[in-house]
Amino acid sequence: MNLTERSEFSKEELEANNKAYLLRLELYKSYGYDNEKERLFIINSAEPFGGKVLEAGTGKGHLALEIAKKGHELITYDVDDANQRYARMNIASAGLSAKVKFMIESKEKLSFKDKNFDTVFCVNTLHHLLNSAVVLDELLRVLSDKGVFILSDFTKKAFDIMDVIHKNDGNVHEVVGWSMDEAAKYLKNKGCIIRETADEYQQVYIIRKGEYDNSGGKR
Repeated sequence: MNLTERSEFSKEELEANNKAYLLRLELYKSYGYDNEKERLFIINSAEPFGGKVLEAGTGKGHLALEIAKKGHELITYDVDDANQRYARMNIASAGLSAKVKFMIESKEKLSFKDKNFDTVFCVNTLHHLLNSAVVLDELLRVLSDKGVFILSDFTKKAFDIMDVIHKNDGNVHEVVGWSMDEAAKYLKNKGCIIRETADEYQQVYIIRKGEYDNSGGKR
C-alpha cells in the first residue's frame, strides 16, 4: 500500500492503522475467511456494473477498497464517524482517497434523491439491521429503475467464524436483522428479480426492480 498520499492523516497514523488492518486480515484468514477474496467474489458476481455507485455500511472499508481498486468511484456511508475513520485511513493508505467519498447517514432515512444510483452494494450489513424492511426500502428508493442492488451476507460457516473471533475479542457478534432468505422473500413480494450465487462464506443476491429484466428491457 502507498503510505505517502497526502491526506488528513499523518504518516505515523497511516502506518499504525495499516499494520493493524493487515494483522486483522491475517487473523480472519487463520480461521479460513479471506476478506479480500470474498469481497472480490461479491464484486465479480455483480459484474458488469458501473455508473453512480453507493455502498451501504462502510465498516472498515474492505469492500470500498476493492471497488476503488477496480477503478470505480463510489460513495460509501455509515452511521458512525469514529468507526468510519479507520476505513478512510485504509483507503488513504492505498492512495485511493480521490475515488471514495465518505458520508454519515441514517440507516432508515437517506439524504439521497430517488433513483440516484446505478449500483448499490450492501455487504455483511443485513444482519445488523434491526428494521431490515425500512432499510431495504430506502436502498431500493435510491436505486435507478435499471440499476442493480447487490445484497450479500455471511453463510452459516462464515457466521460461525465471526462468532468465534468476536468471542475471542470479548464481544458478541450482533445479529438482529433479517436473514438473506427473509430479505429475498420480502424483495420478491415487492416485485424484485433476484439472481442468487454463493461460495462457502458469502451468499449473494443480484437484485433488479421487477419491471426490468437483466438486460434492462422492460418486462
